[in-house]
Amino acid sequence: MTGRAARAPVLVWRFLADMGVRPAGRTSIGPGDHVMNAMKHVVSVLWAAGIGCSLMGAPVWPAEGEGPPGIQDERALPSRYPYVVQDVLRLCRPQKGLWIDLGAGKGPMAIALAQATGNPVVMVDPNADALKEGLALARAQNLHDRVFAVVGRAENLPFPDDSADLVVSRGSIFFWENPAKGLQEVHRILRPGGKAYIGGGAGSGYPREAAQRLVEIRKARLQEDTTGKWQRFVALRRPEQMARWAREAGLNRFEVLGAGALSVEDPRVGQGVWLLFEKQMAQPRASPNHVKPANN
Repeated sequence: MTGRAARAPVLVWRFLADMGVRPAGRTSIGPGDHVMNAMKHVVSVLWAAGIGCSLMGAPVWPAEGEGPPGIQDERALPSRYPYVVQDVLRLCRPQKGLWIDLGAGKGPMAIALAQATGNPVVMVDPNADALKEGLALARAQNLHDRVFAVVGRAENLPFPDDSADLVVSRGSIFFWENPAKGLQEVHRILRPGGKAYIGGGAGSGYPREAAQRLVEIRKARLQEDTTGKWQRFVALRRPEQMARWAREAGLNRFEVLGAGALSVEDPRVGQGVWLLFEKQMAQPRASPNHVKPANN
């Protein structure tokens, strides 16, 4: 590889070191001169500081396999994340660089992305304990130099403007305190040409039988609750709701994919609903020398 793609891991590591992001397992990230030296002066544990975010009162975005009784049945089903990764790579065709998994929990999405591509991925979540587990899982899969973590909220992302090449988020936007504000933050940190893929679902290639079983499990679990959780689950995953959040965020160009939470009989079951958008390149201002004179 040459050019930007070849330099991407080093550039990302430098950026992460400057940001204070901790790699999985240790404060250095392999044999590396400037990378190792840069990491030495970084505070190794950032969970309490949260880089501008606070853990006080932070809502926990549910991790897969956790939650009310019955959700453990989902563990017997094929993992959704490799299928979602396939969709991300097909639809976003991301540049190598800084990739962020927003609402990462224990990191299954970040790990799947790093495994599939070799590109570094930064997990972001308000739950420090979940992130620690995610780093341990990444380390166990020899991804200590590819998966990183930082505590943060969608509404106040701890990254500079125009810094990320890809932002993905599966299943977390429905729990953000302010989805429109979160989308504004995602747009802020994207580089021009960078893309975001945010929503929920099992991936377009997920086996239909498994998707049907997944919906049955979740519907049964949520309908046991008398506070209307299933109705809220369905309502938040409507394409119209996703489009509404995008418009409230001021996004001019976006695409809503999928049909939301569907019945098990629908052939589209499991695809979920996703928001896809790209940060547009800045249009150069017209030079006075190139302004056409008005017709007299």
